[in-house]
Amino acid sequence: MQDIEKNNTIVERVGPYELKKTIGVGSTGQVKLGVHAKTGFTVAVKIISKNLFKKKQSYIFNIEREITIMKLINHPHVLSLFDVYESEEYLRYIILEYVKGGELFRYLVEQGKLKESEALEFFRQIISALEFCHHHYICHRDLKPENLLLDSYKKVKIADFGMASIQLNEEFCRTSCGSPHYASPEVISGHPYDGRLADVWSCGVILYALLTGTLPFDEDNTSSLLKKIKIGIFHIPHHVSSAAQDLIKKILIVDPKRRYTIADIKQHPWFLKTAA
Repeated sequence: MQDIEKNNTIVERVGPYELKKTIGVGSTGQVKLGVHAKTGFTVAVKIISKNLFKKKQSYIFNIEREITIMKLINHPHVLSLFDVYESEEYLRYIILEYVKGGELFRYLVEQGKLKESEALEFFRQIISALEFCHHHYICHRDLKPENLLLDSYKKVKIADFGMASIQLNEEFCRTSCGSPHYASPEVISGHPYDGRLADVWSCGVILYALLTGTLPFDEDNTSSLLKKIKIGIFHIPHHVSSAAQDLIKKILIVDPKRRYTIADIKQHPWFLKTAA
């Protein structure tokens, strides 16, 4: 990073981007708005301090993995990674696509349950992006509304691949990760698992949240929450259509061998439904 003087004001700069206001703070550092000095193109700049890695070396591996994985993905519903810069003071400046709409989580909090037509549109976009990732052997492993961003046209962008993993066809994941409310039974049980089917479970929880404004498994006590997830018993409000209920029930199946796959989801009548 370098500082430049502009109109008698010191401006922070990373490559061609001038750093503006802070737009987010995460576990690995802050995110600032960046503006290209010549074109005015806006980006999100994720700033990761070297001091963080002195505390926990595993963060280095996680960040490197996230960068590598995001470079492999080019899809309209996945947040784009444009560039990476380094400096003496900070380990990484990750230049990301900037989306104005914020998190899907915030949108849900503001709107409450969504109309089925809108929920279906969001869900189709998520499934499209996830299918692309899985086709390229990438499992996200931390899907939740907080990691789904909306652009100015309310199009979904999957973000935060910090927990993502490369999984070849016959391999299994072993790391238990992700938010407990969205994690599949096999993940929280600590068993080797298929990351693709774990992602599908998370999509089922997200779909439930889109249609009801609540979560299928929700307890203040973590132990009670995990027990509910392992049993897989939940209630769907009556206002959700029978077709949507059927899809949710076929996704949120405890046994991953019986759980719907993305191919199954794409053939379900509710998924194929023509928007009203």
